[in-house]
Amino acid sequence: MVQGVRIHSKVAQKAQTELFTDGALKFLAALHRTFESTRQSLLVAREDAQRRFDSGVPLDFPSETARIRAEPSWHCAPPAPGLEDRRVEITGPTDRKMVINALNSGAKTFMADFEDSSAPTFANLVNGQINLRDAINRQIDFETGGKKYKLSDNPAVLIVRPRGWHLDEPRVTVDNQPISGSLFDFAIYFYHNAHELVKRGFGPYFYLPKMEHYLEARLWNDVFVFSQSFIGMAHNTIRATVLVETLPAAFQMEEILFELRNHSSGLNCGRWDYIFSFIKKRRADRSAVLPDRKDVTMTVPFMDAYVRLLIQTCHKRKVAAMGGMSAQIPIKDDPRANEIAMNKVRADKLREVTAGHDGTWIAHPLINKIAREVFDQNMLGPNQYYVLRSEVKVAAADLLNTTVPGKITTEGVRENVETCLAYTAAWIGGNGCIPLNYLMEDAATAEITRVQLWQWVHYASRVADTGAPITASYIDNLIEEIAPTLGRIVGGLKEEDVGVAREYLKGQIRRAWPSEFLTSDLMGYLAVRDGVEPGLQRAAL
Repeated sequence: MVQGVRIHSKVAQKAQTELFTDGALKFLAALHRTFESTRQSLLVAREDAQRRFDSGVPLDFPSETARIRAEPSWHCAPPAPGLEDRRVEITGPTDRKMVINALNSGAKTFMADFEDSSAPTFANLVNGQINLRDAINRQIDFETGGKKYKLSDNPAVLIVRPRGWHLDEPRVTVDNQPISGSLFDFAIYFYHNAHELVKRGFGPYFYLPKMEHYLEARLWNDVFVFSQSFIGMAHNTIRATVLVETLPAAFQMEEILFELRNHSSGLNCGRWDYIFSFIKKRRADRSAVLPDRKDVTMTVPFMDAYVRLLIQTCHKRKVAAMGGMSAQIPIKDDPRANEIAMNKVRADKLREVTAGHDGTWIAHPLINKIAREVFDQNMLGPNQYYVLRSEVKVAAADLLNTTVPGKITTEGVRENVETCLAYTAAWIGGNGCIPLNYLMEDAATAEITRVQLWQWVHYASRVADTGAPITASYIDNLIEEIAPTLGRIVGGLKEEDVGVAREYLKGQIRRAWPSEFLTSDLMGYLAVRDGVEPGLQRAAL
């Protein structure tokens, strides 16, 4: 083993042997020793910023970077091979069957996700890396139930999303410190695949999640420069698309692009995490209480402002402005319900392409045809960088506008409880995305339900249809009623994991402030199951 590096889990030993070579571990250790102190200081800065928001200091565009926003001459790098046309991107976790189906889906790109749609068990992480390596080398196949899956001759372009800066990877330590989940996911993929990707015509491409400040983008850029030098790759080969999925990041879009400009391939409207962040960052603001989750659509004022500003910003700097995910999935057993759901998808994609987006996200291969037709019919070329949206004027007040038509209903509260419980239990059990009520739920949508329930209890909101106050006891009763039914709704849930989810949600609604991330809270359960001693990881059990 490399000095100072320890692997604390014995799961997926064959995959570990293939991945954790001396060279890969030396690279990982070098990244940790070079950048961990900066990561920790940026996480402390997030806490400081939250205290300012709680004290009433409003979010605004940074004054110290006004010159960057005002300077019209700088642009980001031109699109790298395979990223000129991104009109449909499919996303999903990195299990073997999913990787093959997504790459064969007909979408332009596939975002292989180690983040919100993956539960980061160590087996999921290391096997996912093996699956991506095999796909890149055209050596991937899979068989189940007598059906064989293999890669097509023209697969989608691969983009990888590592975990966010906030998450530790407790199963790997360097100098007795847990490493960054972001750097682990990035390093193992980059070290084993970067040169092969370039040889096959496409560079190593990434999606970067959950940033809250342009200095976090600077850290990623520094990681990219360091990494390219480390393996002897030409600088500016990497490309990264940033998900604008936190409220602070919406005020720093140009700065984030500027920091990554030689490695940037655009921004994405990470809509579900953005709603989660809107509630969380404004937790001390009673006026920011939102109605049922279904009512917080892309057309409400604060979401519409965010979309318009993102498109304008990206096209001003000559990069892609990517649309977000429609949560609907095909409903195979009810044609009428399926037609309604797919019409919602069409309307959402039409809104995106006519607004000026260069592409969109889907979560299911059967939706590719719908999304592709809408974008094909409404785009003049491979992208819409020419749609400058120069008429757009978005002020800070527009991004903070809490005017959202809708109500808090009995059904809305109940659905939030059901989704939060089901997803939390599934995640602890190793499943990071679940179909529920004909929607694909992942960590981002579950986070909305968690913080909404906290918000409604904290501010003593009332259910519109009955007038009942939403108290902790009210939510407790729903938890106890719904928890025993989850096994019939979502397959594979374990009673033990449902019990953890039940107690977790009861604790969350009683907190003075909601936790930053449920994934951080619950990582300890995965780590212990993977053989890590509790004292070796920061995540609280």
